[in-house]
Amino acid sequence: MPILKSLGVADPKVPRAGTLPLRSSRNPFEEVPGLEEEAGELGTLPNGTSCRRRATLEKLAGLAPFRLGWSPGRRAGSPGDGPPRSFLGRVLAPGIRRGSADFGLLARLQGTRAHGDDEAAREAAGRLAFLRLGRGAKPRRASLAERVVPAGEAAPEPPPKVPEPPKMKEPLSVLEILSLIQRRELARADEHILELEAEELASSGGGAPGPPQAEGAGGGRRARDVALLYEALQRELWALVRETLAGPGLGAGAGAGAVAQLGQVLVQEEAADGRRGPGAARRLRARWAEAVARAARERLEAAAPGAAGGLAGQLEALRARLLEDMAVVRGRLAPAYPAGLGAFGVYLRGYHGALAEWLATSARRRLALADRYALLHWHNQVYPREVLGLVDMVALENGELGPLLSPGTLLGLEDECVTDVKAQTRAALLRVLQEDEERWGGVTDHPSNLAQDVCELLEQHTERAPRISKEFGERMAHCCLGGLAEFLQSFQQRVERFHENPGIRELPPDSYISRTIALVNCGPPLRALAERLARVGPPESEPAREASASALDRVTRLCHRVLADLLFQELQPHFNKLMRRKWVSSPEALDGIVGALGAQALALRRMQDEPYQALVAELHRRALVEYVRPLLRGRLRCRSARTRGRVAGRLREDAAQLQRLFRRLESQATWLDAVVPHLAEVLRLEDTPSIQVEVGVLVRDYPDIRRKHVAALLDIRGLHSTAARQEILAVARDLELSEGGALSPPRDRAFFSDIPVPRPSFCLSFPLLLGHLPVSRLARPSLACLPLRPRPPSPARPRARR
Repeated sequence: MPILKSLGVADPKVPRAGTLPLRSSRNPFEEVPGLEEEAGELGTLPNGTSCRRRATLEKLAGLAPFRLGWSPGRRAGSPGDGPPRSFLGRVLAPGIRRGSADFGLLARLQGTRAHGDDEAAREAAGRLAFLRLGRGAKPRRASLAERVVPAGEAAPEPPPKVPEPPKMKEPLSVLEILSLIQRRELARADEHILELEAEELASSGGGAPGPPQAEGAGGGRRARDVALLYEALQRELWALVRETLAGPGLGAGAGAGAVAQLGQVLVQEEAADGRRGPGAARRLRARWAEAVARAARERLEAAAPGAAGGLAGQLEALRARLLEDMAVVRGRLAPAYPAGLGAFGVYLRGYHGALAEWLATSARRRLALADRYALLHWHNQVYPREVLGLVDMVALENGELGPLLSPGTLLGLEDECVTDVKAQTRAALLRVLQEDEERWGGVTDHPSNLAQDVCELLEQHTERAPRISKEFGERMAHCCLGGLAEFLQSFQQRVERFHENPGIRELPPDSYISRTIALVNCGPPLRALAERLARVGPPESEPAREASASALDRVTRLCHRVLADLLFQELQPHFNKLMRRKWVSSPEALDGIVGALGAQALALRRMQDEPYQALVAELHRRALVEYVRPLLRGRLRCRSARTRGRVAGRLREDAAQLQRLFRRLESQATWLDAVVPHLAEVLRLEDTPSIQVEVGVLVRDYPDIRRKHVAALLDIRGLHSTAARQEILAVARDLELSEGGALSPPRDRAFFSDIPVPRPSFCLSFPLLLGHLPVSRLARPSLACLPLRPRPPSPARPRARR
């Protein structure tokens, strides 16, 4: 004992200050509060003793006599043992799950001892090592077999070992389960939580576990522990969902194992929900789908705001994020889940729902027209083709996904687009027309871009809308066609004012012709645009198409008439030389006409093909009308067959020359080539039946000819026989009646209707005049038929006074 004192070892029989006696009549932990209480001061036990003691809690835990309820002769766990009533009994009793409050106090005690007894433990270890050095090596004691068996004899074989009974698995405490959750051992933690829940169910009398009750409502501590553990487990599960989407690298290796544990937890909980019943099911699978949707929403919201380029740039960023995340899900996350969960479909639906919310929020804002176009195109084309088109839709369990935006929202966006396009195009078209009209009266020759500007303004809408949907394309085409028809009506009115302006006529002829040709050239592209919009649009677009075509036709006819008038003003002196005696023997007059028309054709070639063909056909028709007009007006009379032959020959030569001219000008009015040769044949033929046949052909090919025209032609050839005239005119009358002469031909096929009809002749009855006129005067054919023309009254002559 003095040696121990000299070494600083305390006497075990004498208690030191601050230490607990090894034996005591009362348990020093009887005063320890329950699980709800905490140690008052770190470093002091609740009974007031210091933590710097020799008999620490760990040493007490190894001594069986200090267990609560132990007495000599009684085994732990015998039928007389009741449940431990103190902290130490709850800690040390085997087979009993330790609560969260016990381990909270135990952790504090262990931390205090570990912090305060380090120095004393090191000092005692050094002293004991010094004693071992003084005593030398510990001698080896003989075993029991060596003591019993004499020396030199073989030792008997040891008895076979009796297998120990399997040790009962000790249930984990709440803190240990929480530690498993924090270490992401989620499947194992969930198993222990289910065991703890089963224990709580057994202790509560077999009722189904439900949501945790408030502490004041009588809920047990174990039920609260289960609820808290489930909350901690779900926090880790949903955090794992977010992390695996945010970090693509977590989908492989350790991350795949964590995702597999998440899936195992969902499978275990789904099986447990079947045992719990509908009212107590925790539905972790549904909450997992909600967590996936929340994570998808966070991912999309983080991608969209940082994108440049307005709404179109944000939609492109969303597309890239969707493809990136779905590639991670398909390649790494979905294979880690159990197959029965349908993980890929859950993630796809989560992203689809998050995207639908984002688009609905954007659609409710006041968007510009370009942003509406971008949103509709992305919704109808980009997302189905470039996102869903790359996704395996067979992986979905419940069929196809719903629409991102409701039909009402889409219709509202389309209505706003149509309204904005109607307002913007009307203002833009009027502005373009005003700018172009300001250049019409200038002397300089600037090319007109009016048609190109109008087409570009409308086509930027009519080309984008059909790419969104066919129905939206039809609505936009109808809208743009209505705006085009309104614009063309304004355009027609301004062209009419331009040509009616007296100051415009003072421009140089070349400049005026160039302006007119530029106005005509606006017609073909605008007409083609109207036809295309009418084909794309609904049937209700036909009135707008007709109005557009009518306005363009008026503009084209007006400009053609203006150009033709200018041309024939120059040609009129040459036409005045026709059907004269000099004309019969000289082609000078027709050569002047052909030369002037050929010179003007160079300027007309700047016109586009469609209006150029129409203008050349009109020039062809009008040139022949002006050629035949002096013939039918009786400027020339044929008194003999020789004269009729010469006139018919000249007519045929002029007709051939005009035909060559207009072929060179690419005229399509070939129906005019035969009119002059037919007239020449009527003059050349001598017998009445041949004349009747030729007149019949003439009336058939040119329905607008009348008997008055035929009568004037007979007067020119000198046919004054009443019977022959009646027979020839009867052919014309019969053909008129059979073909319905009341119907006039179309304007582009009219010929004789533009030639003034000569006044009818009045034939005198010869018997009435025989007694008054000499025979020599009656033989003159010029007096046989007199024109029915009232003679102007002669001025009254004053009578001479006788």
